[in-house]
Amino acid sequence: MSSPSREQWGSRSGFLFAAIGSAVGLGNIWRFPAVAYENGGGAFLLPYLVALLTAGIPLLVLEYSIGHKFRKSPPAAFRRLSRPTEALGWWQAAICFVIAAYYAVIIAWAVRYIGYSFGEQWGKDANGFFFGNFLQAAEKPGLMSSYVDGVLWPLIAVWVVVLVILALGIRNGIEKANKFFIPLLVVFFAILVVRALTLDGAARGLDGLFRPDWSALGNGSVWVAAYGQIFFSLSIGFGIMITYASYLRKRSDLTGSAMVAGFANSGFELLAGIGVFATLGFMAAAQGVGVDEVVSSGIGLAFVAFPTVISQMPMGTLFGVLFFTSLVLAGLTSLISIVEVVIAAVQDRTGLGRLPATLGVGGAIALVSIAVFPTDSGIYVLDAADHFINQYGIALAALIVLIAVGWLLRRLPVFQKHANETSAIPLGRWWLICLGIVTPLVLGWMMIDSLRAEFAENYEGYPTQFLLWAGWGVAAAALLVAVLLSLLPWRSADSETALEAGTDTGPAARDAQDAREKEKN
Repeated sequence: MSSPSREQWGSRSGFLFAAIGSAVGLGNIWRFPAVAYENGGGAFLLPYLVALLTAGIPLLVLEYSIGHKFRKSPPAAFRRLSRPTEALGWWQAAICFVIAAYYAVIIAWAVRYIGYSFGEQWGKDANGFFFGNFLQAAEKPGLMSSYVDGVLWPLIAVWVVVLVILALGIRNGIEKANKFFIPLLVVFFAILVVRALTLDGAARGLDGLFRPDWSALGNGSVWVAAYGQIFFSLSIGFGIMITYASYLRKRSDLTGSAMVAGFANSGFELLAGIGVFATLGFMAAAQGVGVDEVVSSGIGLAFVAFPTVISQMPMGTLFGVLFFTSLVLAGLTSLISIVEVVIAAVQDRTGLGRLPATLGVGGAIALVSIAVFPTDSGIYVLDAADHFINQYGIALAALIVLIAVGWLLRRLPVFQKHANETSAIPLGRWWLICLGIVTPLVLGWMMIDSLRAEFAENYEGYPTQFLLWAGWGVAAAALLVAVLLSLLPWRSADSETALEAGTDTGPAARDAQDAREKEKN
């Protein structure tokens, strides 16, 4: 029994749309503007650009190279790299399982808010409506006690759409969906930005965002924030780009594709910053307060601040529909990519076809999502799980991957050579320095800084018992599941994987593996 032939993208543009769609997500809209504002305004763009060039694009190239060279999902790709590193791939897949489960519910909220925009149904108290009327959130975090129908049904609809697209495959599902969603997202968001720029007070908001505070560049935390923003906004560190690159044709421009995806993502973030702060400037002017008093990010920006603005502005309904539709489109393209990582990992591990793997794996994620998050405590579980899986899942996994690939196995030159063989833009020594020294040091500092804050006080003041199971427990469970899965034997029929993975990771074995790959290509 031989493994089925691997699916491929229909075109390079299809891959790029999918990669950009994965990177452009909710964080671009509601995280970047606030991070930039709080870290030097216009001056923040300098460390942001440095972070993009020294960490973002180099990491994209590395993940593209791993996926393209081995043409496998993260667990199988890392297994071929070195048998002990297989657990890293399963860790990334487990992280994606967790993220997909809660990410879908935010999209479901945005779906409902498209409808709420008609008639501005949140009334005069957007905060009370969101947490009380809509989410019916409990007064404090704890175990779930009741379901919220208003969240449950749109969440089911989101999962139906996502699973149908994934079941159609790479070319007919993911590629076609992204070629439709991404241009539509850009058009909708561009209209939204133009409308925001015509509001009274828009210039005041933009001045607040872009006025440079050059003294901030001497603050190390500003540079760490820039690297953190680039890292979390490019969908790197949890296997998405390894998976997507595994579907590329053998002759693919990896470096050029990474640069296109990286700069496209950053361009959208700047567009989002302009739209958000022009709107916040209007809100500040309407309320007679400073821009600093209305700045917010995350869920509060999308579902509290923006509805408040919509209620105060002319043509608020149109603005609301455009904004929340943009959230839905950005969220869907990212969610599709996240779930695909888990599906691809299970396919490579079991040999299942596309349809049964999608229904089995995607169905399992959907069931967890539907069981946990449309409840009275769902918002608290989402907040804690998101914080801990990002800080001690994605970032930590990426740090360990760089240490393993760059320092222990010393394989960065191999992937540099692989990328250069197919890319129009060659990678120089700078790429090795960035991934071997700069990025690991920054990620290491991010871990230390985050842990220091974690032990100083509980995240968001949540009870310790709640954080132990909804935060630390979720992050630890992802790692534990990954280790256990890596210990299970692979199906005997996959002789090629067994041969190329091997348990010998010495120089001779690695040279033989490289020779086999070169001969196949």
